[in-house]
Amino acid sequence: MVLAQLGGSIARALQQMSNATIIDEKVLSDCLNEISRALLQADVQFKMVREMQLNIKRIVSFDELAAGHNKRRIIQKAIFDELCNMLDPGKPSYTPKKGKTSVVMFVGLQGSGKTTTCTKYAYYHQKKGWKPALVCADTFRAGAFDQLKQNATKAKIPFYGSYMESDPVKIAVEGVDTFKKENCDLLIIDTSGRHKQEAALFEEMRQVSEATKPDLVIFVMDSSIGQAAFDQAQAFRQNVPVGAVIVTKMDGHAKGGGALSAVAATKSPITFIGTGEHMDEFEVFDVKPFVSRLLGMGDWSGFMEKIHEVVPTDQQPELLQKLSEGTFTLRIMYEQFQNILNMGSLGQVFSMMPGFNAEFMPKGHEKESQARIKRFMTMMDSMTNEELDSSNPKLFNESRIMRIARGSGRSVGEVMEMVEEYKRLAKLWSKMKGLKIPKKGEMSALSRNMNAQHMSKVLPPQMLKQIGGMGGLQNLMKQMGGSKDLSSMFGGGDR
Repeated sequence: MVLAQLGGSIARALQQMSNATIIDEKVLSDCLNEISRALLQADVQFKMVREMQLNIKRIVSFDELAAGHNKRRIIQKAIFDELCNMLDPGKPSYTPKKGKTSVVMFVGLQGSGKTTTCTKYAYYHQKKGWKPALVCADTFRAGAFDQLKQNATKAKIPFYGSYMESDPVKIAVEGVDTFKKENCDLLIIDTSGRHKQEAALFEEMRQVSEATKPDLVIFVMDSSIGQAAFDQAQAFRQNVPVGAVIVTKMDGHAKGGGALSAVAATKSPITFIGTGEHMDEFEVFDVKPFVSRLLGMGDWSGFMEKIHEVVPTDQQPELLQKLSEGTFTLRIMYEQFQNILNMGSLGQVFSMMPGFNAEFMPKGHEKESQARIKRFMTMMDSMTNEELDSSNPKLFNESRIMRIARGSGRSVGEVMEMVEEYKRLAKLWSKMKGLKIPKKGEMSALSRNMNAQHMSKVLPPQMLKQIGGMGGLQNLMKQMGGSKDLSSMFGGGDR
């Protein structure tokens, strides 16, 4: 996950405080010193860190707290609120509306990942139902149009540019006019960048902005510059009406926290963060869920959204039916592996689950896990329908295993490892046997009656421990908003 080191350090500081027998001023000071150290290492300004410390100490006044108050909860809430204040610019960004043509202009320094971010932004909105188009008005950098063309083709997004025309204003106007006629509702203009903030760059940006009249100007910034982001964001805001900021390369730098806090200090809303090179490594930046995941408290609404994106609603009751029968086939395992991969980054998905802090799955392990899942799926592609639909592991004798290994280009040992993984998951699945399935329309009743006691029997012991036992599970149930999210997860509710 993004800022795994920072999140892990803060989560450990909070855990040490929670483990203390008595919560007093010394315990609070030790906790805040650890958190401050972690924030300073992430290049957050000293002034902001000091201000956060003083605010928390003012909120958590031990002399004024009456007996019986839960000091741990009060401290945790104060830390959460102050981190949110540090990253929140306090103003919303312009949001494009479907069906209404919106022009969005991207600006930034060269090397910030602006062209790639344009395509990611278009791809994100395309998945949400928009009809985006890309216009390359970057005539300064050699290969800019080629890069945009390659990215757009890969994402199946229409694009416009020219190898011959050198006037960026003319290209931008022609591109916007072309795509307006084609009824595209999100027109994204990629402009030139420079190696430093120079007058020629700002003048060109002003000309393109005046000619195309964008609804939103997005400033793309590299997170590796840390707290220097404050000066850069301010310089751009003074020259063009920057309405939003996208911070890139958040996966590779420890200074990301400093960059986020510095941009927020300029009162420029951060709308997205880039978390990797791939098209789907692009996240909406929402302060509260971001801080919640950073502290290992999860982001349940984000997790539910991921599930609904990859598991069609009509398949959810069918899956629950199979669960109640205790029937687990390799085909079900294949489908669930597909769903996991469709969710995107495994580290990102794990960080959304309460109880898993940001260091739970380091970057290297994440790639390893995804590669392992893909290997298993390749082997399953070499199986017959009989093998995929059977729930009997004994079916896999030596000759079948050798045939699957030859067909998938894997070793016999790897096929046996996959069969063992299937047996392990089938054993877990069989524990769900006998789960009472309500009739259609009764899903809401099921979730209303589902309390923490019931949930604790379903969850694996290790996960229950990670969440924080029964107390943590009860908090999770509250975070789920009673039963609404749980109901929709099982295919009920008003979806």
